[in-house]
Amino acid sequence: MKRPFAVALISLLVLFLMPAGAQTTTPSPPAKPAQAESPQLSRRDAALWRRALAIHRSAIVVDTHNDILSMMTDDNYDLGVSSVGKYHTDLARMKQGGLTAEFFSVYVDRKYATEGGSARRALDMIDYVYRAIERHPRELMFATSTADIRRAKAQGKIASLMGIEGGHAIEDSLMALRDFHRLGVRYMTLTHNNTNNWADACCDAVKHNGLSDFGKEVIREMNRIGMLVDVSHVSDKTMSDVLDISTAPVIASHSSARALGDRPRNIPDDLLRRFAKNGGVVMINFFPAFIDKNVIEASKARAERLKPQLDELAKQYKDDPKRLEEERDKLFAANPLPPTPLSVLIDHFDHIAKVAGVDHVGIGSDFDGVSSLPVGMEDISKLPSITFELLKRGYSERDVRKILGGNFMRAFAQAERVARRSRRLSGDGSVRRISK
Repeated sequence: MKRPFAVALISLLVLFLMPAGAQTTTPSPPAKPAQAESPQLSRRDAALWRRALAIHRSAIVVDTHNDILSMMTDDNYDLGVSSVGKYHTDLARMKQGGLTAEFFSVYVDRKYATEGGSARRALDMIDYVYRAIERHPRELMFATSTADIRRAKAQGKIASLMGIEGGHAIEDSLMALRDFHRLGVRYMTLTHNNTNNWADACCDAVKHNGLSDFGKEVIREMNRIGMLVDVSHVSDKTMSDVLDISTAPVIASHSSARALGDRPRNIPDDLLRRFAKNGGVVMINFFPAFIDKNVIEASKARAERLKPQLDELAKQYKDDPKRLEEERDKLFAANPLPPTPLSVLIDHFDHIAKVAGVDHVGIGSDFDGVSSLPVGMEDISKLPSITFELLKRGYSERDVRKILGGNFMRAFAQAERVARRSRRLSGDGSVRRISK
């Protein structure tokens, strides 16, 4: 899709897709939350589990990154249908997990950056979020603000928000950025693993030494309109540039601590400390290959051992990417990695709470975007286990509530206040775009 057409298409769709009545319908009575399955516990721990559940059910619980939207879009998956054993997420398990707010990831694969159609892909996915909310109005509520999240909690619904993953989705246009905001997008991950035309990624060639001049303007515009800047996947220099520029709190929607998992898309301690100064929040990613040093090493060894077979599969199915993915998954399943205990995940919460401060850590699961999860965190219904484990480690109820969602709500509210300084969405905004 050519850029001018993509931008025009977004602007046109704004007129038809804005949820004018989404928040004016008669609210459903609050749904009685399902009880999370209790693990096998001692008598003392059973009492702590009951306390954890009570805290979890009354808290605002926010997950800032879930990839189930890819399955909804590509396979027409309905969240109302049980997907146990297939996906990590469905409505029943979201309720069981005590979720207050979910950010559906509008993930735009890097192939669109080279083949074209990035904005169209994002629009298709956004439409599926609207469809899900319209299909399940008793369970889901369209949300774009902290006030909406609190309203959803009061009504016993799950606030449904969106974040774009991959800054190439805006096709190098600040007008497109604003149009995505109008459609409800409330954060943008500046890059995926690919460096784009204005920002360097964690896992790709360095082209801009962090942010280009246009990339810096993207950050300023996101601050101005109230779209959170997400630095998961970006290079360290890009992250540093963002923290230099942003006047609103910055988030990492699904990242972890590099000190415990030596992966380039995790965050080093020096940058974690800067989140404290910025007021931002690092949301912990659950993927064992990011958080567990034993799995990281085993994964490297497996990749080397299986390289001949993987190369052969790539050659055999070069024109069939879906089949290639299926065959790779079969090969990996036949060569499993060691299991990751839940304690390893909690170590990342603990580390970031100590380095950046307990006010700067939250939940960014990456459910349905990863191939495996820690033992005891197999799907979204298991979220209460985080509350339980944090209490076991001596965290106060106040601090647990911060981690579950309070920290994100504070950062989001501050971003909203920064945006209110500008009275008009477009009137004061730049119309810059990169022309090739």
